[in-house]
Amino acid sequence: MTRVPGQRVVGEGADMGCFDGGMARRPMRNTAETTAWWAALLILWLLFISTIDALEVLVGAAVSLVGAVAAGAARRAVTDR
Repeated sequence: MTRVPGQRVVGEGADMGCFDGGMARRPMRNTAETTAWWAALLILWLLFISTIDALEVLVGAAVSLVGAVAAGAARRAVTDR
């Protein structure tokens, strides 16, 4: 069996290459991170505009989502996770 650095092998199936499931939690963590960035950027958008109407909220939500995805991608590129 070839072991990959940084991955733990656990349990009776260790010789069969069973991993601990760390990869299964990554999508949830990425979703939570993107949601947090999106909310923070949307709040900033709403603070900086002069009038709040439906179109401004819609545009702010869309632009904040783009910024949130970019921030998450930048963090993953820097930390190499």
